[in-house]
Amino acid sequence: MYGDFTAVRDVTFDVAPGEILGLVGPNGAGKTTSLRCLAGIITPTDGTIAIAGHTMDDDPISAKRALAFIPDEPHLFEYLSVEEHLRFIARMYGVPDVEARLPVLLQEMELSDKGLSLPGELSRGMRQKLAIACGLLHDPSALILDEPLTGLDPAGMRRMRATIAARATRGAAVILSSHLLNLVEELCSKLLVLRQGACVAYGTLDEIIGAHPELSGLSLEDVFLALTGEAGQAS
Repeated sequence: MYGDFTAVRDVTFDVAPGEILGLVGPNGAGKTTSLRCLAGIITPTDGTIAIAGHTMDDDPISAKRALAFIPDEPHLFEYLSVEEHLRFIARMYGVPDVEARLPVLLQEMELSDKGLSLPGELSRGMRQKLAIACGLLHDPSALILDEPLTGLDPAGMRRMRATIAARATRGAAVILSSHLLNLVEELCSKLLVLRQGACVAYGTLDEIIGAHPELSGLSLEDVFLALTGEAGQAS
């Protein structure tokens, strides 16, 4: 709650290892608030959040150590280079083999030639890649991504989709929030649709359509617009 305003209410879901949950909804639906609660940035007024078996109430340090949250507007340290960012994160999370992980991760994020660059010298897309690299460095059990393709060119988007899918294949539980419904449809095994702070649909796309037979045969975009009450506005 923000004062007397309830931003999100009665939202219950789970993400198993290897699953990618798509969190979707119109602007103001409560997506960012939900993600910040999951990451331990905002303390919910009610409910329980568990990450890799650790609850935010009872063991917040272990819960946060098991996750990575990459927001849509990542905040980087102005006077740390790309490699210094990663080494700092490695110290924070106690990553013992950072020197072995660094070149592999830098290559995956296409930052191999930017190791000594400061954030101000990087493009928006490269800063996004650095933020994601920082989140991936400690191999989190839970990965929370808010608009991860922001600032990336088409080739970078393709590679980032592969990176996200690979982390799920390796056993991470992934939550992906995006307005890019084609990205959600391609990667996500389940959907959580929010509208005005409440869950209006949860499950696989087949399960959601099974609960709403009138949506059968529609594209994901049309399903989304119908569930969120925006179909009339889009027409």
